[in-house]
Amino acid sequence: MVDAGFQPDFPPDVLRVVQEIQGLAPATTTSGVQDLRALLWSSIDNDTSRDLDQIEYVEKLSDGTNRLLVGIADVDSAVPKSAAPDRQAALETTSVYTGITTFPMLPVELSTDLTSLLDQKDRRAIVIELRVLESGEVTDHTVYPALVTNRAKLAYSSTGAWLEGKGPMPPGVSAVPGMEAQLRLQFELSVQLRNLRKQQGALAFGSVEATPVMANGEVKDLAVSAHNVAQDIIESFMVGANVAMAEYLSQKASLSIRRVVRTPRRWDRIQAIAAQFGLSLPATPDSRALSEFLERRKTADPLHFPDLSLAVIKLLGPGEYIVEPPGTEHEGHFGLAVHDYTHSTAPNRRFADLVTQRLLKSAALSAPGPYTEPELTQIAAHCTEREDAARKVERLMRKVIAASALSHRLGEPFDGVVTGASLKGTYVRLLTFPAEGRVVRAERGIDVGDRVRVKLVSVDVNKGFIDFERVAG
Repeated sequence: MVDAGFQPDFPPDVLRVVQEIQGLAPATTTSGVQDLRALLWSSIDNDTSRDLDQIEYVEKLSDGTNRLLVGIADVDSAVPKSAAPDRQAALETTSVYTGITTFPMLPVELSTDLTSLLDQKDRRAIVIELRVLESGEVTDHTVYPALVTNRAKLAYSSTGAWLEGKGPMPPGVSAVPGMEAQLRLQFELSVQLRNLRKQQGALAFGSVEATPVMANGEVKDLAVSAHNVAQDIIESFMVGANVAMAEYLSQKASLSIRRVVRTPRRWDRIQAIAAQFGLSLPATPDSRALSEFLERRKTADPLHFPDLSLAVIKLLGPGEYIVEPPGTEHEGHFGLAVHDYTHSTAPNRRFADLVTQRLLKSAALSAPGPYTEPELTQIAAHCTEREDAARKVERLMRKVIAASALSHRLGEPFDGVVTGASLKGTYVRLLTFPAEGRVVRAERGIDVGDRVRVKLVSVDVNKGFIDFERVAG
């Protein structure tokens, strides 16, 4: 973390302010703040997450449309602009998840307690309310402050298994009257939103999450969990909220920080990967055509779809933050096939989201913005740079964890897919074990997306190095 430019320990002035904040009175209703604590709010996140930023509620209206409410933790109410915790968050800009230890952007007394939408706790929130047709089209949206209570803190793994008919109903659902119907309504709406996004060309990728299995302080193995429908619910509602937040700021003629993924420069290589499967993509980048290709491959070969997804993601390139002044238009988000997109749903974890929350508050009141355009431009650039640094730390730690788990398997052959090929080296992700390493021998002639057979020749756990030799197979 230190080598990547982060400050893992919070300075004394930040901790002093946190102690003062802990002594503040609990959240209560005030003028202009709606009291929505009686609604059947729920959250779905990773099993161990406590920095809960987002809760959801869906209501079916008499005309057949849906009223979707996404509540976002009102972090700004406890972390004022320019206060010590805010200054520290502005430097770090993101929480870093290493797989073993989490380095939070905000002190845990805030991010996992006072500003977290914890189970059965009254909390302040910024609510984005959407009206959604059965087609998945959003017809209206509004933003307002509210007091909320999370009625069910749920986990992706158990909730997804239950909704897919592969596991029992989670206790958090069965313990709350009406929550089962609420979750099934959320699932139904998420399918409608997701289907419309696919029609518009949003890219749906497959992913595999690996969690280290520890014993006596050592990594013994990696447990793998696949994407499920519970994650689809949160993703669909998150995307809907972020699009609506961006549109709201535009309508209010406010400055905003946008999240963009530019048109891919290596479209020719994406075309070549599609051609390997007998499919032809247009000569110019087309998100809808790419989405259809990915959907076909997911249906045809779901086992290896995460590896194809990773190859395409690498070729698309990372997202970045930019500033959009009122009345101007920038390039949108190629991967989501939307023009207006921001990050707003994780203010405990990302500084860009906290900044957007402040912009939304001032826009709702028609008040002067909290940041000038030069200030926002600097914030956007710094958030992009720190996000890249965090990604490198997280990637290194995944390699360290994987190298530790593979250290007793030297000489074994593995099947893999090429995920990177440049002057910096050629990299392969294994198909049967969640690890990626460098091909240090016989790497000539292979490119991103190619299937290869490799042998593990060495590991350096401290550096996270995993080295392979390409072999016949």
